[in-house]
Amino acid sequence: MTDKIVVLVTCGSAREATKIARAVVAKRLAACANIFSGRVESTYRWKDDVEKAREILMVIKSSVKRFAALEREIRRLHSYEVPEIIALRIETGSRPYLDWISESVRPA
Repeated sequence: MTDKIVVLVTCGSAREATKIARAVVAKRLAACANIFSGRVESTYRWKDDVEKAREILMVIKSSVKRFAALEREIRRLHSYEVPEIIALRIETGSRPYLDWISESVRPA
């Protein structure tokens, strides 16, 4: 198992996703943020009602060590009261790619 993670985040708009992606990469909290341009249709429970929304999905690559700061930055920029921020550990992967993530999120 590595210390690298993939973080899933949904946003209400492409503009919001782009703003978050640029900020977390610029601050070295993430190596990369992929924004899926096709909208995700989400059905969820919110305040005792079943809601439906069209959202934009982001997949962010980072490390366990940077997750707390990454989460804070996403929350600071996100419009949702409770944004989806789910980190999944990367079990294994291409060593050069994992090394690139490490270098990219290393504090300057």
